Amino acid sequence: MTIDTAIDGGGVPECLSCGACCFSTLRSYVAVTGDDYARLGDDAVRLVTWDENHAFMELADGHCAALQVDLVSRRLVCTVYESRPEVCRELARGSSACGGERDTKSERPLIALRAKPAA
Repeated sequence: MTIDTAIDGGGVPECLSCGACCFSTLRSYVAVTGDDYARLGDDAVRLVTWDENHAFMELADGHCAALQVDLVSRRLVCTVYESRPEVCRELARGSSACGGERDTKSERPLIALRAKPAA
């Protein structure tokens, strides 16, 4: 199954309809540095989890807790995009790392987008 998404001229999906990089089963998926924590500001308290003295973005339903899954628009929106951690900033859309994320996790955003809204 492929991602049902907008594709640019280079064959790369738009981030807002892909979001594969935001999904993981690992609790320690997105490391948060001291600079990241400061940049997240008030959002850090609700989005960062700690493992001893190591900080990570919290996961919810198999994806970063900062990711909003909009079932109506079928968009995946980072609610802290402007203040996102450095590791997220470094993942360039269309890069080989991006391709790896899409190749290994392309089903996860599809499953999230097909979920039925809570009644």
